[in-house]
Amino acid sequence: MTSFTVIAIFSGACFLFYGVSCLLSQRMVLEFERFGIPQYRKLTGILQILGGVSIIVGLYVLPIIGFVGSLGLSLLMFLGFGVRLKIKDSFALSAPALLFGLLNAFLAYRFLILLK
Repeated sequence: MTSFTVIAIFSGACFLFYGVSCLLSQRMVLEFERFGIPQYRKLTGILQILGGVSIIVGLYVLPIIGFVGSLGLSLLMFLGFGVRLKIKDSFALSAPALLFGLLNAFLAYRFLILLK
């Protein structure tokens, strides 16, 4: 198993978990209210689930799906990082969004290489 495979499975699993949490957890309802964007909680959860599934499918079936999913999650996480900066969260609270954004940008790059 390559490091790319391990990172892809890790990211896909994390986003499946976070997506479901976003849809079902009262804590996430409160977080999105704190972020000032409660209307985007369900959409964010659905996009996280779709992105997580896309990474796993892209890994084993069609790399283009993994590319689109990881690129979308990267964008979503960079936007999340921006929201956290806007509401003046500490860097420690904001860092996971940035790290997952970078991680998924790396995955998108690796999926792109597989497409060539």
